[in-house]
Amino acid sequence: MASRSDSGGNPWVAVRPGEDIAVLARQMSSAHQSFVDDIRTHGSTVRSVVLDSWMRSRTKGVDPDGGNDTPALTGPDLERYRNGHPMSIIRPVIRKLLVEDASDTGLLVAISDAEGRLLWVEGDSAAKDRALTMDFAEGVDWSEESKGTNAPGTALAVDHSVQIFASEHFSRSVHEWSCSAAPVHHPTSGHILGAIDITGGPRVAVPEVLSLVRATVAAAESELRLHLMNSPKSLGDTAPRLEVLGSGRPGLVRSSGRIPLSQRHAEILLLLGEHPEGLSSDHLAVLLDEHELDSVTIRAEMSRLRKTFGTAGLASRPYRLVGELSSDVGDIRRALDRGDVDAALRIYSGPVLPGSSAPGIEEIREELRSRMQAALLRLGDPVLLAQWTSSIHGRSDVVAWEAYRSTLSRDSALYGQVSARIDLLDRDLGI
Repeated sequence: MASRSDSGGNPWVAVRPGEDIAVLARQMSSAHQSFVDDIRTHGSTVRSVVLDSWMRSRTKGVDPDGGNDTPALTGPDLERYRNGHPMSIIRPVIRKLLVEDASDTGLLVAISDAEGRLLWVEGDSAAKDRALTMDFAEGVDWSEESKGTNAPGTALAVDHSVQIFASEHFSRSVHEWSCSAAPVHHPTSGHILGAIDITGGPRVAVPEVLSLVRATVAAAESELRLHLMNSPKSLGDTAPRLEVLGSGRPGLVRSSGRIPLSQRHAEILLLLGEHPEGLSSDHLAVLLDEHELDSVTIRAEMSRLRKTFGTAGLASRPYRLVGELSSDVGDIRRALDRGDVDAALRIYSGPVLPGSSAPGIEEIREELRSRMQAALLRLGDPVLLAQWTSSIHGRSDVVAWEAYRSTLSRDSALYGQVSARIDLLDRDLGI
């Protein structure tokens, strides 16, 4: 039997003029159940764009009762990522055209990156709270691969504006919602930068809303074009980010997600970041191993690293980074440079590559710890000193414990506890 998209009209529109929303909702619910149960009776009521998306969702292993739980970006990581993303440039345009009038309407406006991760979700506060039950929140991955058929994820998958109505969503938790979304493109390369989405009740699936989203995308792309004329830096080329603090596995964060790194590759990238002028294979070998690695081993490691980092990002003779590479180590240094010790301490989740014995890494690790300690001692804030001395970095730091004790009243019980800790450290360290 022919699908709805084959019977005339715009296949990207969910609810066509004159259609009964209640009847359509029942048809879609029945078709979805049939598809999930693998009963071949859904073709006459399901648009081809939706059916194709359902097939992709099933092939990717998406659970219609749960979706795929991919890690969400939260806190400082989300803030840092979205503020550096090119979609942040057009957020003011989107807010003016869509968000400002969305309060008390039951509507949400979402902005995603090119992989479907929601960067901002704004609009009606009650709807925003209710949407949390389906995990529709900032930092969450709403790609088809993660959540199945949905407007922003499907728009990115097919590179076209699209509406998804009620049970057309692959995940049952989203069946109470409808959405309209369209991708946003780089003004010169045409690459997808992200998507703009309106989510709400059934009225979101009418043609007028899709037209509104498409008009907003046109205005946003014009803004990007103007920005590009005034800025020599191309859009969408956000710097990769190296994460090396703490006991977790080091990683490289790109717009597509986090790539786990071996300790050796993390060591090399951090050392190259410390030496923008470049390092010869001999110099790099000395920084990686006090007994010196041979140049053949270095070349082999660099060849493997290029497969992860990208050939265009690494140059040879000498080995050096091409372009920017940010890191959590750099974030701490910048916070200390501007005197924001509180922010530096929040970022300092652990020592630099604590499992590494590479001489060059040990030097970076000690330099960062010493700078952090010096800043805390200079500031003398009892709250920050308490945090430092209770952390893995400062629990054996006698100087910091003494500085913390100096901020306390001698009559307080805490003064006695800190003094006992200092005495214990003195005995352990043979002071």
